[in-house]
Amino acid sequence: MPARKYIKPAQTSMKCLGLKQTEKLLIITDQNMLSIAWSLFDAALEIGANVQLIRIPVADSHGSEPPEPLPEFMLKFDAVIAPTTKSMSHTDARRAATKAGVRIATMPGILEETFIRAMAADYEIIAARGKALAKHMKLTKLIKVTSPSGTDIEFTKNDRKILVDTGLVHSPGNFCNLPAGEVFIAPNEGSGNGIIAVDGSMAGIGLVKSPLFITIEKGYAAKFKGYKAQELEQLLQPFGKDARNLAEFGIGTNDKARLCGSPLEDEKVIGTIHLALGDNQSMGGNVAVSSHLDGIIKRPSVWFDDRLVMRDGEFIV
Repeated sequence: MPARKYIKPAQTSMKCLGLKQTEKLLIITDQNMLSIAWSLFDAALEIGANVQLIRIPVADSHGSEPPEPLPEFMLKFDAVIAPTTKSMSHTDARRAATKAGVRIATMPGILEETFIRAMAADYEIIAARGKALAKHMKLTKLIKVTSPSGTDIEFTKNDRKILVDTGLVHSPGNFCNLPAGEVFIAPNEGSGNGIIAVDGSMAGIGLVKSPLFITIEKGYAAKFKGYKAQELEQLLQPFGKDARNLAEFGIGTNDKARLCGSPLEDEKVIGTIHLALGDNQSMGGNVAVSSHLDGIIKRPSVWFDDRLVMRDGEFIV
């Protein structure tokens, strides 16, 4: 039996997947996430679904491909949910399964407190909030972000697809994180210039005690300064130049999420934006690399072209 505190969030996870009695669900996990994985298993059994759980080794990095023959095995299921230490979101295996019509929710690095707290959100409200924000972003060409800690960056979006992480994975080929709650895009490669001042948290590092400054030049991280700057450089170094690509811009929309040092929850917090380095294929970009690291910025001001849509972390649209 799962811990009682896990029962409700596990049941909510199944609702987010839209899991039906007649369907097959695959749970992919590793040794660090077994407690949450088994609670999901029991919630699926309650529905009457055909559920299987596979434990894989802990991956080396976010975006590492899962071991064979798992990618092909994923195609045999209606839905997949993946509470794993490292993210499977930005992998060819996940993208291929999504393209084949499998509904997928990933839960990379999910903490117990995140599972209990952020899965308590009303995902119908989160979906409506995200879709409304996406409408404002739709015709935008240029996005600019500033923050009190020193962020001052702009990049183009042009015709890049806007992705709304609603948490409702009900149709074939739907994909999201759980907990969900963000609107995000892949900036045009080579278009970003300016300073990112990460003052919330940084993937691979956790909560930051003082700002971590990343200088972006022509779409790539060129310089690092401040809190654990050398550590971030060391995380990126094995993957080459593409790991420094300005990969993602996202706005948090989950009112239950709180900054805790876990990128999965941190990037969903209302009042923050995040900018990521590395792989952007999963969001319509052209850079494929086995690394994707998000940095969270607090109290941002955001412009869509000349229109101010967020001031010091407060939506004004």
